[in-house]
Amino acid sequence: MRTLGDLFRAGLAAGRGRDRILYPAKGGYRSLRTEEIEFRVQRAAAALVAHGVRPGDRVALISYNRPEWAIAEYAAQLIGAVTVPLYSTLTPDQAGFILSDSGAKFVFAENAEQRAKVNPGLETVVFDPAPGATAFESFLDEASSPPPAADVDPGALATIIYTSGTTGTPKGVMLSHRNLVSDVTALLDIVTFTPEDVSLSFLPVSHAFQRCVDYAIFSKGATVAYAESTDSVAKNLLEVRPTILCAVPRLYEKVHDRVRQSIDAMSPRRKNLARWALRVGAEEMERRIHGRSTPLGLRLKRAVANLLVLRKIRAKTGGRIRLLVSGGAPLGKETNEFFNALGFTLIEGYGLTETSPVITLNRPGAVKIGTVGQAIAGAEVRIAPEDGEVLVRGPIVMMGYYNKPDETAQVMSDGWFKTGDIGELDAEGYLRITDRKKDLLKTSGGKYVAPAPIEGRIRTHPYVANVVVLGDRRKYASALIVPDFAVLEREHPGLDRAALTTHPPVLAALQSHIDAINATLSSWETVKRFALLEEDFTIQSGELTPTLKVKRKVVEEKRKATIEKLYQ
Repeated sequence: MRTLGDLFRAGLAAGRGRDRILYPAKGGYRSLRTEEIEFRVQRAAAALVAHGVRPGDRVALISYNRPEWAIAEYAAQLIGAVTVPLYSTLTPDQAGFILSDSGAKFVFAENAEQRAKVNPGLETVVFDPAPGATAFESFLDEASSPPPAADVDPGALATIIYTSGTTGTPKGVMLSHRNLVSDVTALLDIVTFTPEDVSLSFLPVSHAFQRCVDYAIFSKGATVAYAESTDSVAKNLLEVRPTILCAVPRLYEKVHDRVRQSIDAMSPRRKNLARWALRVGAEEMERRIHGRSTPLGLRLKRAVANLLVLRKIRAKTGGRIRLLVSGGAPLGKETNEFFNALGFTLIEGYGLTETSPVITLNRPGAVKIGTVGQAIAGAEVRIAPEDGEVLVRGPIVMMGYYNKPDETAQVMSDGWFKTGDIGELDAEGYLRITDRKKDLLKTSGGKYVAPAPIEGRIRTHPYVANVVVLGDRRKYASALIVPDFAVLEREHPGLDRAALTTHPPVLAALQSHIDAINATLSSWETVKRFALLEEDFTIQSGELTPTLKVKRKVVEEKRKATIEKLYQ
C-alpha cells in the first residue's frame, strides 16, 4: 500500500459483504455495507471531476464525523485532490482564514450552520439538506460516468491539516500519501485489527489521530462507528459496543473520576468490596505488565473480583472492548493503572500532526506505564543533548508548513523534526514525555517549572475537574482549578457554585492535597496559591483546542483579574 487510495481499495477487498460504517439515525444506528460505500465513493469522485476538481486542487471538509465525510475524503484522494479538514467548532473567521490560506476550490459542509462559515463564491455541497444549497445526494446524482483513473504519486501532497493553534495562528501541515500510509502501516504492525472489530470514532476526524485510526480500521475490513457527538460517547458505547476505542486522556480521566465518585457514594459494605476488587486487579495488573507469573491464590481472587465488580464496570463501555489507545496528551499514571486494573489493555502513544501523527506506541504485552512506548517502524527518535527536546526523523515527518518556509526551517534540522516536547529515552527505547517546551514556565527568579506533571498530580483529587499551573515571569507558581461540581454539590448540598469555590472545607481539602504534592517538589516548583473557577475551560470560550488541549495564553488573558489576585 503506497497511497490513501490503496488503503481504501484494501479495505474494500478485506470486507466484502459486511457492514463497514455505522452511523446514528432516528431509532438507533444504521449501517453502510462495503459495496454501497464503494459505489458512493466512486460517484462522489466522478462528481468532483465533473465540477472541475483536478489533481492537486484543494477540497475542504467542515463537518463532524459522519459517513459523508469519509466518502468525500476517499473520493478526493482517488482523483489526486488535496483535502483540507476543518473542525466544525471553528468560528467563521477561523474557517475563513483556513479556506483562504489553503486555496480551497471546493467545500463539503455538514449543514447550514457550517455552510455559513464558507467564504462567498466557493462552490459548496451540504451533507444535511439546507435551503438554497446543493445537497450531497443531489451532488452524487450528477455523476454520469466512472471517474478517470488517477495515478497518484506516493510523494504527492495528500492533505493540509491546520494545527489547532495553542500558541498562535494555525499553520497548515502538509502531509503526503507516503507520510500517512507509512504511519498507518507501522501502526498495523503493532496492533492487529480484524473484520470483526468495531471502533467508535468520536474524536474529530479533522484531527490526525482519529483519521489515522479510521484509515487503519477500514483498511483491515473492520467497522467504523461514528458517535453522535463528543458529549454522547457514554450512550454510544452501549449502543455500538465497540471492541476498539481511541481517545485523549481527558475522556479516560472523566471515566476514572466517575467510577471513583460512584464508589464513594456506595454503602460501606459495597464500597469496601469495590475497593478490594480494584486492589486485586491492580496487583494482578502489576504482575501481568512486568511479565511475572500470577500465583494461584491471586488468580482466584482476581476471578472473584471480576465476577462481583470489575466486569460490571467494564460493561458500562459496552462490554466488548479489547483495546484502548490513548494519545494527544500525557495520560496520568494513576488513570492508566486504573484501566489496566479493570482488565482492559490500554496502550499509550505519542505523536503530532507534523508526524502523521504517531511516533511512538506501547505494544500490547510490552507496556511500560508512564511512558509513551517505543518508536514505530521507520521512525527514529533521539533527545537533543542541549535542552532535552524530542527529535524525530523518518517517512512520517511532514513535507513542511504550507506557504511558510521560515517556520518550516525553524523546526527542521538535517532531516530531524523538532517536536517542541521535552522527553527522556530509557535503555530499551521507551520514551517518557516530561513537558511541552513552549509550556515551560520561567519564574522571575530564573527557575524553570514544568507545569504538566504538576497539573496531572493535582487532577487526581476527586474535587478537581481541570487545572492550569501558571507562573511564567512571576515570583512563584500558582494554579487555576476548575472543581468537579457534581462531587462538591453531592458532598456539600445547598451551596451554589460561587459559594462552593470559597467554602472553607473545600479549600482546606485542596490545600492539603497541594501541600502533599509540594512536599515532593523543589522549592521553586511548588504551587504557592490557587483559585477555584466557577466555569470550566471550553472550546467555545477559546480556552481549549478542538482536541481539548488548554490554550494557556488565552486562559491567562481571559482570567487575568483572577490571576492578578494570586500575586497580590
